[in-house]
Formats: sequence, C-alpha cells, structure tokens
Amino acid sequence: MFDSLKSKLKGLFSKAEKNLDKEEIFGKEEEQTPTTPSKPIQDSTPEPEQPVQEQPKLSRKEMLKLQKQQKSSSGGAHKSSSMVSESGGKKIKDSALDEILDELYFTLLEADVAVPVADKIKEGVRANLLGKKYDRSYTLEEVVEMSVKDAIRDVLEINEFDFDQWISEQKRPTVIMFVGINGTGKTTAIAKIANRLQNNGKTVVMAACDTFRAGAIEQLTIHADKLGCKIVKQTQDADPAAVAFDAVEHARSKMKDVVLVDTAGRMQTNSNLIEEMKKIVRVAKPDLKVFVGDSLAGNNAIEQAKVFDDAVGIDAVILTKIDTDAKGGAALSIAHTIGKPIAFVCNGQEYGDIVKFNTEWMIDRMFNE
Repeated sequence: MFDSLKSKLKGLFSKAEKNLDKEEIFGKEEEQTPTTPSKPIQDSTPEPEQPVQEQPKLSRKEMLKLQKQQKSSSGGAHKSSSMVSESGGKKIKDSALDEILDELYFTLLEADVAVPVADKIKEGVRANLLGKKYDRSYTLEEVVEMSVKDAIRDVLEINEFDFDQWISEQKRPTVIMFVGINGTGKTTAIAKIANRLQNNGKTVVMAACDTFRAGAIEQLTIHADKLGCKIVKQTQDADPAAVAFDAVEHARSKMKDVVLVDTAGRMQTNSNLIEEMKKIVRVAKPDLKVFVGDSLAGNNAIEQAKVFDDAVGIDAVILTKIDTDAKGGAALSIAHTIGKPIAFVCNGQEYGDIVKFNTEWMIDRMFNE
C-alpha cells in the first residue's frame, strides 16, 4: 500500500540527512546563556512565589522513549513541536529549505496528489521548519520526516466522519445512496457496508436501482442472498426512481433500519444518466449520499467526485482498491479538494475488508513498513 510514495519519501528524508549541510540548514550552534542558581531558602516558611526551576535536558534516547510512552498513552503520534528546543537548538534557515521543499512537491505531484493539496503540504512543511530551533540530538532526517507528517496530518484532519456514530443517531429508515462510475467496486462496497451494519445490529434493505444492466441487478442479488438481507428490485430498464421508492416504502412498513440504494455506474459526462440520478434523489430523499471512487484513478477520481457533488451533493467518500494503490494521491487529495470526508477505504475483496478512515491509520501506512 502506497509503496511508491513511501519509497520516494524515505529517499527524500535520507537525502536531507546525507546531502545537506546541517550548519547551513540549522545555523551554527548558539551559545547558551548560563543561568544563575537560586539562593538556598533560609526560612522554613515557603515564599509566595518561587522561580521556576529549569528542567534537566533529556538525551535523544530519553526523549524518544518519552515520546513512545506518550504515543502509547494518548493513542496518537507525537508531533514535530515536541522536538522544538527552547534554547541551545539549531535554527532552520529559509534559504536552505528550497531543495527539500521542491523535491517534496514534485514527489507529491508524481504520486497524483492534487496541485492545491501539494501546495498546502509544501507550505505546511515550511511553516513547521522555518525559524524553529530543533534539539541537536535529532537528526535532520527525523526533523524533516516529522514535519512532513504534521503537514499531511493537517490536510487529512480537515474532514473526518464517524459513520458508525452518525448511523446510531438517525431515524429509521435511514436512506443511503451510492454513486460513482462503472468499475470502481461500488456494488461490492455496498455489500461491505451492509455487512458492517448487520454486524452492528441493524436491519438492511438493498435497492437495485441500476436497472440499465441486468448483470448489476444479479450481482447485488447475490450479495443480498449471501448476507441474508432483503433486496428490492425490478426488471432491466425499469424506472430506477420507482425501485428506490419501493425500497424505502418496504423499509418503512417493515420497520427496517437502513436502505442502501445502488445506482447505475455513470460516466460523469453522461447528462441523461445524471438527470436520472437527480430523480432518484428527489424520490428517495437520501440522508447520506456517498461517492465510491477508485483510489487507483488518482486525480480522475477527484474530478469524478466534483461532478457528482455538483449534480446531487456528496456527503462522504468511500475509496476502493486502496490495498493495491502504490501512489496514494487520491486518498491524500480527495477529502481536501472537494471538502467531503472519506468515510471508509476498502482494502480487499472480502466483506470485512473495509476500514473506517482515520488520519493516523493513513499516516501509519504512508510512513511505516
């Protein structure tokens, strides 16, 4: 997963350590102003205000051990701010950052990261590094890597969406509509969501609204049979909006929890099919509209999501095939570019191969082995 991007980033960090002059990057070591020790207290009564005593400086080994403990207790990774030194550190200069930032920028573009997102990450790294004093016990490689992680984390955390929490707060039947083009794995993603909902005690109705292809109805029927959930369908070429209406009415009468509406895989340039999708929205009144995109499509997935968002309004995104994605551009870019959160990523073909998207999960797979 993300092997190409991961390899290039590691090469960048390694080059920063080996090829760049630390004195040029950080500046020369600054002299520390000696502190005057406080006088011993003669009176046993404590003074109203005591000077704050400077804490002993931790070695790099001790600092890394402390950060590991903090990560374990808080459940999140430490940030580059934990490397900042109040005194006696090395101050990073503006002129020496250009080589690192330019290479980072083109590495992101080669990984299909959208230009606005690459710009934001680049400027985030600059802000994390420029003018800061970093403890001399850290290597340049460690400082740059943590700064890049922080900039990517800021991009990913813009929109986070807890699907499980959201579904628990909805009235039944909750209607969820899935849109996207052919070949993205949309029908399989719907089955994975159905499986997840049923495992959480919810009852599910599937609506086979892709009536343009008999194969699509058959595929969804197979998933419904395997999962043991109700499917509402009609024959090929039936009105998709009528199928959606019947499914919602069935769920309402039978007190079912969730309706999952499959739609025909539409090329975003097909205006007739886009209009048909708008009709389904008017009839079924979905509570959540989910765009299912192929992470391997990179920037094309982002452009597709924009068209669907303009047409019917997207609320969340599911990215499929992320387990085979070597670049990671779509996963990094799509939420920030269209301003909609990634709800799930699919990382395999089994029903359980769906992961609720989490920023730290993504960071971990981008930078760790």
